[in-house]
Amino acid sequence: MKIKTYFSLVKFSHTIFAMPFALIGYFLAAKITYPSLSQIDWKLFVMVILCMVFARNSAMGFNRYADRAIDTKNPRTQMREIPSGKVLPSAALTFVIINCLLFVVTTFFINRLVFFLSPIALIVVLGYSFTKRFTALCHFVLGVGLSLAPIGAYLSVNGHFAVLPVLISFIVLLWVGGFDVIYALQDEPFDKSEQLKSVPVFFGIKNALRLSVVVHLVAALLVVVVGLLGSFGILFWIGSAVFIGLLVYQHILVKPDDLSKVNLAFGTTNGIASVVFAAFVIMDIIFK
Repeated sequence: MKIKTYFSLVKFSHTIFAMPFALIGYFLAAKITYPSLSQIDWKLFVMVILCMVFARNSAMGFNRYADRAIDTKNPRTQMREIPSGKVLPSAALTFVIINCLLFVVTTFFINRLVFFLSPIALIVVLGYSFTKRFTALCHFVLGVGLSLAPIGAYLSVNGHFAVLPVLISFIVLLWVGGFDVIYALQDEPFDKSEQLKSVPVFFGIKNALRLSVVVHLVAALLVVVVGLLGSFGILFWIGSAVFIGLLVYQHILVKPDDLSKVNLAFGTTNGIASVVFAAFVIMDIIFK
């Protein structure tokens, strides 16, 4: 089976959501830990990247495995790799197990703290797949999973918690939870018919969009708080302006009576937002 089939299975391109924030966490810690950024441990940097890839492959692969029966029923997802027969369920599960093992083994070579925390991280990112069966808060459990990226990368470098990376993790949680609510709008009729839980099912489409706005507003406020507490410079604020502007833009794109641009809002807009924000924040960290 071709590697690109597995990349498609786990939507590898969506790594762009969490990876930039992991890099922010890494460089925040590196600025404190190393006398000069020229002394950065690039071997550790590669291991952090690998952990991100292995964790996300595990999470997404397991999500596809756990949801295979649901995806077969949903017209929007019937052509995904498992329902369409491109990937066997057993092969997908094997892929997940291999990536989980690689994740844990890689953390062992980073430091003891992240190694001992690695099972907890896996429980969160794998457990998300079952949450829509019993809680409308499933979107925010997904947010928690992705929010582990910046704090995990930070801990990989210096092995202790700090306020800024924790706040950045909360930004990721709210940002992801808010845009996942938008993404779930397109499945509201199907989820309701299958008795699956989501914010759109619980509140209705119009109120779900309103909640997403409120959640993203709080995320934007946290961005400002991080900028002030971290005494960041102009580059941070440029990146923040773009990030917040794109949050606003996705809410302009999606309307209760017009969901035709959900994928544009979900994928393209948020992908650009994370990359641009991270690029400017990291440059600010490096040149401060």
